[in-house]
Amino acid sequence: MSISVFAYESQPIALRGLEALASDYPELEFRGAATTSADALDRLREAAADVVLVDHHTGLRTALQFVSDLRQLSPASNAVLWVQEQTDIDSLRAIQMGVRAVLRKTLPLSQMLECFRTVAAGNIWVEQSLELNRQHNWRPTPKLTPREREIAVCVCRGMRNREIGERLAITPGTVKVHLMHIFEKTGVKDRFELAIHGRKLLGVDPGTGAETGDATSFRVA
Repeated sequence: MSISVFAYESQPIALRGLEALASDYPELEFRGAATTSADALDRLREAAADVVLVDHHTGLRTALQFVSDLRQLSPASNAVLWVQEQTDIDSLRAIQMGVRAVLRKTLPLSQMLECFRTVAAGNIWVEQSLELNRQHNWRPTPKLTPREREIAVCVCRGMRNREIGERLAITPGTVKVHLMHIFEKTGVKDRFELAIHGRKLLGVDPGTGAETGDATSFRVA
């Protein structure tokens, strides 16, 4: 599968690394870069990319506004926040706003490629170190209803309550109530932890909603 990549980025060194990755892996198509959000959106309007790297050199708020604009312009594009460092709280906020991954620029190119493959498939990618920093108090074999499992799958795909409600023909308030039940039954702390660990905890494939077995469509790298 070919993966097209575009970067909203101001640092030439970072772009050189991205170009090097694309040259080493024929499955990647580097579609260029822009240094301003307006220029990036104009270029993506003409030719959308599967993966859009978003640097937050102008601040996280500006980056997340760009992600929101991107989702309106090109719903099929998957935003990846490209950072030097990021706190867990900011990572949670970014994923809640529609970011599909938080990728540190210092990671090896092999992990960048794994991230691109995962988000291009419509799934969330989270760095392993973030996973290891969280304490888990999960309850074994949670007994979720079919509707709760549907909602858990949607959360794993990064969908908001309004989007889940539209997909399942229920109100956002009903989605919220189901989520509270899911948290109580599974022992997860919040929707971020559910999004990160839903596949492992529930045994579902966020890409299909089916039982996973050994499936790896939802990745923590």
